[in-house]
Amino acid sequence: MIQRTIGQLTEMMQVENDVTRFAETMIDGVCIDTRKLQKGNLFIPFKGRNVDGHQLVEDAINSGAACALWQEDVPNPPAQLPILIVKDTEKALQDLARSYRNELQVKVVGVTGSNGKTTTKDMVTSVLSEKYKVQKTEGNFNNHLGLPLTILSLHEDTDIAVLEMGMSARGEIEFLTQMAKPDIAIITNIGEAHLQDLGSRDAIAEAKLEITKGLSNDGLFIYIGDEPLLKERADNYNHLRVQTFGKAETNDIYPLSIEKNEDGSVFSVNIAPEINFFLPVLGEYNVQNSLAAILAAVELNLTMEEIKAGLKKLKLSAMRMELLSGIRGTKIINDAYNASPTSMKAAIHMLESLDQYAGKIVVLGDMLELGDNEREFHYEIGKELDPEKIQYVFTYGELAKNITESAKTSFSHNNVFAFSDKQELIQSLLSVIKGDEWILVKGSRGMKLEEIVKAIKKD
Repeated sequence: MIQRTIGQLTEMMQVENDVTRFAETMIDGVCIDTRKLQKGNLFIPFKGRNVDGHQLVEDAINSGAACALWQEDVPNPPAQLPILIVKDTEKALQDLARSYRNELQVKVVGVTGSNGKTTTKDMVTSVLSEKYKVQKTEGNFNNHLGLPLTILSLHEDTDIAVLEMGMSARGEIEFLTQMAKPDIAIITNIGEAHLQDLGSRDAIAEAKLEITKGLSNDGLFIYIGDEPLLKERADNYNHLRVQTFGKAETNDIYPLSIEKNEDGSVFSVNIAPEINFFLPVLGEYNVQNSLAAILAAVELNLTMEEIKAGLKKLKLSAMRMELLSGIRGTKIINDAYNASPTSMKAAIHMLESLDQYAGKIVVLGDMLELGDNEREFHYEIGKELDPEKIQYVFTYGELAKNITESAKTSFSHNNVFAFSDKQELIQSLLSVIKGDEWILVKGSRGMKLEEIVKAIKKD
């Protein structure tokens, strides 16, 4: 993590006051939450709607912070304390991260996409860790605050940083990529997430492609070549080195074979047909995500054996195709971190492809931020459900009721249930579990479906 003197900080961001007497004081890391404060941190307060972090500055320093920023329009900065006055604390954080990034020798892999970016980030990290010291974005620190905090957490001897970039509007990815300056940029796919804000998949594609604007001159752009919205635009990127992944044989890398089992997938690819890779995570679409990780690893000089070993060791972030043991011998697929029509359909088809002799249950929540056609998107999900392969359908939320309405056209009404009360759903779900079923739990983050997972998983 960043370790600099206060004097050095004044050269990395604009400071409005004289801090000469504190110039030799060393800061060790950055913190924006006093509950996570560690000794020596630079504490950065923000003016929130309900709480102003400036009120916590004195306590932070008394608790061990080496110094703190202070926004100049906030009155009464505490005298005699190591305070750096800046015009805007959020911008100062970003400027500091930008300066620190420029001082590091680290190579950066930037990852974005409507779905699968966190999984791909985990895959890239797992593979590259076979050869390098790697740090990655933790949790959902992928926005205008999270990304600079991630950059400032990098150790100076880190070889590679794998940075996730999220967005909800145009211009946000460009802002992040200009800060991160990736050497490799990956777009996993273009889905329907953020239709509410951007209006169309074309607009989403344009927004995701902003990641290339921070790419270094000799950098590599990796994207899913099966997506026409990306391909038609990327074909004009003559100034960039470009590689594609996907199912089609027109891509630079594509799968030759995929064998699925209850533990994951064994697959081979065209660029190394003699190697059988094992991916310990469910879903054919995750094999596709792994192809992007393979291309990034090849670019960074890993051997196929190193790549194979890295994929085998993969551990995904929580609530992303997380396989858990449930009550009565059930197997739970906890994919409750987020959802869009694309990822929801993929998860359902993955479930349906598993052991045909085991019962299957889906627990599906609202998919949020889908714009004017949100009800139609949910209704379409109901049509995807096959009553020959799935025994019970449970939904939670007002929008998800459209899934059940659609499913009732092919399922027995006694096997489809809609709930607006989570505890009632849990009790009904418990009543139908006989034992040994597969249970898929998926919905948008705001639905907090992990509460259902907690109720049915094995202690």
